[in-house]
Amino acid sequence: MINIPFHKMNGLGNDFVIIDARQNQAAVTASDAQAISDRLTGVGCDTVVIIEPSVEADLSLRFMNADGSTSKACGNAVRCIASLMLQQRLRMETGAGIVHATRHGNGAISVDMGEPRFGWQDIPLAKPSADTRMIELTHRLKDGRVLQDPSAVSMGNPHCIFFVADADSYNLAGFGPELENHAMFPQRANISLAEILSGSEIKLRVWERGAGLTKACGTAACATVAAAVRMGKTGREARVHLPGGALEIRWQAEDGHIIMTGPAEHEFDGFLHLQRYESGSPSVTYEIAA
Repeated sequence: MINIPFHKMNGLGNDFVIIDARQNQAAVTASDAQAISDRLTGVGCDTVVIIEPSVEADLSLRFMNADGSTSKACGNAVRCIASLMLQQRLRMETGAGIVHATRHGNGAISVDMGEPRFGWQDIPLAKPSADTRMIELTHRLKDGRVLQDPSAVSMGNPHCIFFVADADSYNLAGFGPELENHAMFPQRANISLAEILSGSEIKLRVWERGAGLTKACGTAACATVAAAVRMGKTGREARVHLPGGALEIRWQAEDGHIIMTGPAEHEFDGFLHLQRYESGSPSVTYEIAA
């Protein structure tokens, strides 16, 4: 039996089990992450986040999705970590590079998410695309409608954004898995439906790679604003409305970096009791700390 302290947090309902392994390194495997994330038999979360030491920044973050796969970036998780720490400013090393976070007096957290990338090799796509504002992808839905010509953006993870007239009218949970695994995306992709409400507001729904339908996705919000600006649909500052709440996104003209601002919520602390078996998946129980 392995006992591991953890924090349960969420950013607009996008929730995480956070394990601080800087002192006692916890070797969490893909199977462990799946067991921890299971909402019926584990703690339940979209992503398991491991905090590790860093020589380049204040700390390093490793993101393990609910299906056991890994991701290089997670905007909502970064805000949660920044909220958890006592520092007003924090530098965090991720697979997508070092991100900078600032805590504000009102409890909001701003994160410099770096520059979006638009080259087809950087996203990546399976074949060359001269203009990733509208890539060659068509998907016919069961209701007869057609999704086509999405924008593709990388925020350290791949994003596919369809601009639609009514985001709520689509069964994203029904076709999200197929598009996530579309042959166009060799590393899979986050699939978003974006509805432009005005020149400064967007409604967004996201099927998150490795986690499924989610209440919020910070990198998707950043990628969507970048795509909307490139398409002439919004200005560089926009409020992105997700099922779990709103994020403020600013794509800075001076350096090309995207600043994401939003809340983070601490739910509870606890202890994981992880039992590994020679054959079969591990089992997880947990207790909430007093």
